[in-house]
Amino acid sequence: MPGPSYRLRPRGLCRGAALTLIFGCVLATAAATGSLPREAEPGKNPDIQTRSVASAVDPRDREAVEDAAAEAEADGKSVTDAAQEAVSRSGDRWGAVYDEQEYADFEQALDGSYTGVGLSARRAADKSVSVSRVEPGGPADRAGVRKGDQLRTVDGHPVDGRPVAEVVALLRGDRTGATEGTEVVLGLRREGHGWTETLRRARLSTEAVTVRRLGGTPSSAVLIKVTAFTKGSGAEVRDAVRAAPRDAGILLDLRANAGGLVTEAVTAASAFLDGGLVATYDVHGEQRALNAEPGGDTDRPLVVLVDGGTMSAAELLTGALQDRGRAVTVGTRTFGKGSVQMPSRLAGGSVAELTVGHYRTPVGRSVDGQGITPDLVAGAAAQQRAETVLSGIGGGS
Repeated sequence: MPGPSYRLRPRGLCRGAALTLIFGCVLATAAATGSLPREAEPGKNPDIQTRSVASAVDPRDREAVEDAAAEAEADGKSVTDAAQEAVSRSGDRWGAVYDEQEYADFEQALDGSYTGVGLSARRAADKSVSVSRVEPGGPADRAGVRKGDQLRTVDGHPVDGRPVAEVVALLRGDRTGATEGTEVVLGLRREGHGWTETLRRARLSTEAVTVRRLGGTPSSAVLIKVTAFTKGSGAEVRDAVRAAPRDAGILLDLRANAGGLVTEAVTAASAFLDGGLVATYDVHGEQRALNAEPGGDTDRPLVVLVDGGTMSAAELLTGALQDRGRAVTVGTRTFGKGSVQMPSRLAGGSVAELTVGHYRTPVGRSVDGQGITPDLVAGAAAQQRAETVLSGIGGGS
């Protein structure tokens, strides 16, 4: 069995209660731009790899966060800001605090929907911010925004040098109470030409899993691209594998996958494994296991593509397939987020997610702060190399 459900339920959370877990909390701040992009881009990966997250949060730190929230509410101050400051002091690298609306949006994103303009942003090494993806049919797409356009301002606020999470917050209008139908003005630049574009935020649906053939023959390999493990994505992967021609190999693309619901990652693993261990994890020192469902396709050639944006639940899946000898992994070292967060309700309706443990791959490797090194390291030509490897192991062309 895949283990307990990690479905988030913001309503009904009890203060301090251990109710649900989630791998990949960065989705919370990243979900609104258009396709659940990662908060930390590959360029930040070296810093992550040299600094490991703190161990499970000390109960005293949890109490400090709750006390800070209660005191702020009593004083009429921002509960979210006060609690976040307490989290920062605790040293919990992945701990975060969200107000009630942000957390509700987070749940919608994990369900596969979000309010935004339909674009993903990425910060380059020079700290400039550019559009990394445009959601087909979304407000940005209809306005003619293209991948590669520089994003200069959001509602007049310069974005160069800002973390992607802050850019996302501006696009969403998190601090202004912006909702579906509200306007946001983007300052853009393309090939030396600058202009502004007024977009109206909309409720959009994500397409977490896409499938296409890599060639025109009956034995051509099938590319399955997973951008995030939102609700139902694991079953989509399983169905795509079952629908693939018998002799066709699978290229599973997990690049820029920021994670999501761990149960969906386990379901995806079950498409390629005949039961057995997917990962172990601990919650306050108590060891638990995640197992694949039996009956997966264990014979079909499989190559997994990863990069510095492959995070959390996507790393859990990658580690399982690599450790179990089920796939050849190609690309660059993954991000390195292997911690477990648990949400709890604070005063004023805010929600804190604090680190309570870490997960390990089937052979006991820790991912947190280290990432996963692929079997074949490849950069710009990673997909071409992956297709060559897949063809070489009998997966078609």
